[in-house]
Amino acid sequence: MAFPYKTLMVQGCTSDAGKSTVVAALCRLLKQDGVRVAPFKPQNMALNSAVTADGGEIGRAQALQAIAAGLAPHTDMNPVLLKPSSDTGAQVVIHGKVRAEMNARDYHQYKTIAMAAVLESHARLEAQYEAVVVEGAGSPAEINLRDRDIANMGFAEAVDCPVILVADIDRGGVFAHIVGTLSCLSESERKRTVGFVINRFRGDIKLLEPGLDWLEEQTGKPVLAVLPYLHGLFLDAEDAVQPVQASRGAFRVVVPSLPRMSNHTDFDALRVHPDVDLQFVRQGEAIPPADLIVIPGSKNTRGDLEWLRAQGWAENIERHLRYGGKVIGVCGGFQMLGREVSDSHGIEGAPGSSAGLGLLDMHTSLTSDKRLQQVNGSCAFDPAAEGAAVSGYEIHMGVSDGPALSRPAFHIEGRQEGACSPDGQILGTYLHGLFDAPQACAALLRWAGLHSEHRVDTSALREASLDRIAEASRPLLDALTALGQRNAA
Repeated sequence: MAFPYKTLMVQGCTSDAGKSTVVAALCRLLKQDGVRVAPFKPQNMALNSAVTADGGEIGRAQALQAIAAGLAPHTDMNPVLLKPSSDTGAQVVIHGKVRAEMNARDYHQYKTIAMAAVLESHARLEAQYEAVVVEGAGSPAEINLRDRDIANMGFAEAVDCPVILVADIDRGGVFAHIVGTLSCLSESERKRTVGFVINRFRGDIKLLEPGLDWLEEQTGKPVLAVLPYLHGLFLDAEDAVQPVQASRGAFRVVVPSLPRMSNHTDFDALRVHPDVDLQFVRQGEAIPPADLIVIPGSKNTRGDLEWLRAQGWAENIERHLRYGGKVIGVCGGFQMLGREVSDSHGIEGAPGSSAGLGLLDMHTSLTSDKRLQQVNGSCAFDPAAEGAAVSGYEIHMGVSDGPALSRPAFHIEGRQEGACSPDGQILGTYLHGLFDAPQACAALLRWAGLHSEHRVDTSALREASLDRIAEASRPLLDALTALGQRNAA
């Protein structure tokens, strides 16, 4: 049966209801069925982002959905990306490029301009593909955000597309979520909501069926599918740090959780490594004894550096080094390792300079130009690692210079990248995804003290997980197809 929708939108009763996963599953299923499909999210707010084939930046979830559809990620798949830099402000990225830094009130006024970018991208995708599967943001029931909405029903009304509503039964109150969300919608919005998906169900479906019958009777709309809770998936998180499984390996890697930590997907390969015990340290906790500390990327380097010091983590890191431990700084974490971070133009906040941790002899100046590039190269941080392949991407605002850079961490496409300390204990790099390539991951862990025969292939794990969620979601696609064809008849 042919897929009957040119554009279909997936909205959620709550954040983290499973919208991203449902869109990825539908993209993979339609690709398997020979339909040329593209994912789309009008507006995303996330600190996990990806570099696109056309040299821009989009939300990590849309890059995952592009992979599910068999496509290279493109800026049209997420035309508006908001990257929070404080509780009230965010960097606004339009069509993959930084447009401005705005507070929430200013952005609310800017939404009419952002909507034009959204509709432009959607029109291009509709012209190129047979189907576009759209992901909403948060919940359409957020009354305070309905004015000038471009992320949920505001977009659906603008392009006149049907909507399915996803609710997470695992968090409880699933029927109240669905009925309550519908009650917050306008008549036209309720009418375009064609059915529901109940996500993350575990248990006896027979016990759920009376509730499903009641829901359909109350709303007059069908439950299109009940999707199971799938354990052990390896999928890129849109933003929130996912819980790490119980400790397995003896080699402990600790990541300080910074308030504006970005691209924590850098550590996904370590999450699933059987010999690694990955731990994220939270506010108020001391950094425990570890083999390796990795300071992650940050959307606000100076602010997060100040916060890191306030937690006492600078002293924890110095003690870790005195006992022979290894430290890696990634992107903003790399900038923190130097002697100073300067922001004379107020790129990330008030203009000024902050003393770095002083672990690498270098200085960083923040700039308004953002480097966005997918890269390939080889390891250079250790003679035993020479030639090991590495790949990843750069997303950063700032230029670093100083003697530390004469000892590079990597060779990237004819240039030196990153830095290593003379004593071999500290490594810094602007390269995100440095653990994703199996050779580089093994070399980095070996440098840090882990000699393991295990290799983690994140691409293979991701593909297998996409196939799993697609298989589980086949009843949803069948129900959508049948519903669309009945409505067209």
